Parts: sequence; C-alpha cells; structure tokens
Amino acid sequence: MKTVELGRTGEQVSQLALGCMNMGTLTDESTSFAMLDDFLAAGGTFLDTADCYTWWNERGSHGGHSEELLGRWFAQGGGRREKVFLATKGTAQVPDLSRVWGEGDEPNWAGAHDGGFAGAGAETLRRAVDDSLRRLGTDHIDLYYVHVDDRSTPLEETLEALAGIVAAGKVRYLGWSNVRTWRLERIRQLCEREGWPAPVALQQQHSYLRPKAGNDAAGITDAEQLDYLRAHQDLGLVAYSPILKGIYGDPAKRRDHWMMGSYAGPDADARLAALDAVAAEAGVTGNQLAIAWLLHQTDPRVIPLIGPRTAEHYRAALPALDVKLGQEQLAALASAGA
Repeated sequence: MKTVELGRTGEQVSQLALGCMNMGTLTDESTSFAMLDDFLAAGGTFLDTADCYTWWNERGSHGGHSEELLGRWFAQGGGRREKVFLATKGTAQVPDLSRVWGEGDEPNWAGAHDGGFAGAGAETLRRAVDDSLRRLGTDHIDLYYVHVDDRSTPLEETLEALAGIVAAGKVRYLGWSNVRTWRLERIRQLCEREGWPAPVALQQQHSYLRPKAGNDAAGITDAEQLDYLRAHQDLGLVAYSPILKGIYGDPAKRRDHWMMGSYAGPDADARLAALDAVAAEAGVTGNQLAIAWLLHQTDPRVIPLIGPRTAEHYRAALPALDVKLGQEQLAALASAGA
C-alpha cells in the first residue's frame, strides 16, 4: 500500500484509511483483530475511530467500544501503536440517553442531532480526550477531530481548548468533520489570528456520486467545498462512506437504500451508468471502482476511509488499490452527469 502526505503536515499515512466504527459491536473481537493485523501487514497505517462508536448498537451505552477494542489490540505489543497513525473524534457522544432511546428497538437520531450531542465545550473536550486516551491505552492521539460541528459553543472556546490539548502533548494534529465550508474558513481565520493550531484534515462523506440539487447535509462534500480544498491543500480530505453502503455494487440498494436519498436523480443515474461501463471494462466491481476513482483524485487529494463490518467486506475493498485507470476512463467518469 502506498503512502500519501496528510495535508501539508509532512506526515505520511496509508493511501487508504481503515474505519474501526463497527469493531467491538457488530464486528467481533477476533474478526476485528484479524482485519487490523492484515491491514498493518499490507502497509496500512491510518486507523480511524471515535469515542461515540457505537452507542446506537447497544441500548444504555455511551459508546467507547471501538476505542476499547483498539486499546486491547495495541496491548498485544509488537509495536502496533507505534506503527499506526491513530485518529479518533469527540463531541458526538450522547450524555442523556433518554433523548435517543424510547420503547422501540431503534434510536431516535433526531434527539441526538437536536441538541443531544455532547458538543465542543472546553471542559467536555478535555474530558473526552482523556477518556479516549484511557480507552485506547496510549499517551497521545495523532489526529483528533471535532466529530459534529457545534454551533452552540463559541469557536474561540473550542479552539483555545484544543490548542491547550495539543500543547499538553495529548494530541498531535486536529481535524474537523461534518462541517460547512464557511465555518471551516472561520475556524482557520481564528487559528491564524490567535496562533492556535489549525485543522489539517477534513472528514466528510464523499464519493463518486454528487449530492443532488437541494441537498442540505453539512457532512457531504459539495462543489463549493471541493473548490475550497483545491485552494487550501494544507487541508487533507478524508472521505467516509466512499461506497455509500455498497450501492455501487447492488442495484437493489440503488433503488431502495436510504443512503440514496441524498443522491438519487438524473445526475446519479448518468454517473452510475458511466461507472458500470468502466467497471466492466476494468474487470472490477462497482464498489472497487468507486474507491479506485477516489484514490486517483489529486486536486484535491482524497484518502478514502473504508469501514468494513465483516472480513468479506474488508477483503472486497482491497483490490481497489491495484486498479489503474487510464486517462480515457478517468475522463469518462469525470464528464458523466446530467
């Protein structure tokens, strides 16, 4: 596996990041450890988790399962911790679980998004970082994201607290996720003015399909954000959900999966047709081609973040690393759209 620079930090990370969200809940420990070991052996270094992963899979839990599992994996020794670039996130735990759990079997996500998240207050962040360090069994986090942009807390409070956490050596670099472009620019301006460490990574939902007209999700990269990233290449783009829950390889999911709600329409139809044609020509699956397309992007550069639930999902993604797309194929994919 090749490495790429994260933003303009000088840090070399694997061109593919491994998302550990399901590890410790939907993915059992032995399967998780096997995936982590294989990823490391293949040259993978970039691991991603969060303190909230995954409260929604276990009633009564605040999360922490994934970080705890990674802590046990690191504790096996062999230099595991020193060999990886470890990213985790804060601000998206739900302190009051009654906001999200009623009598049904599924959590109420609206209760989380409507003021239920822990947020990015100074004390909350300091406590969250210490809790993550304890669960992970490490003395530092390489990259720490504000997971859900908190517009109810003054940015000055959040950024000053994060600067103190970096100064204390608990975190090396900062990132932001699920954030609008204007907020990102405001964050960067404040950091420059006050001498605080600025984000070096932006983690957003980003894939080959483009969000449909009228989509208002702050967490999905749009054309304006891509333009911003082209102009500010000190900020690396980490793309979560690069295969959109596997819709590129499953016609039924293209029709029925909730993930398509942000994309479905004539533009998506045209781009899916182009992707299917190039995938057939290249002899790969649609999901593999979607990841490979992201790996070929250089302006801005993209680091796809895969989040496999099973060993089969993990193994199915890796061939994307070996897909070489020609200029005609890249042009056909780039020009497709209504």
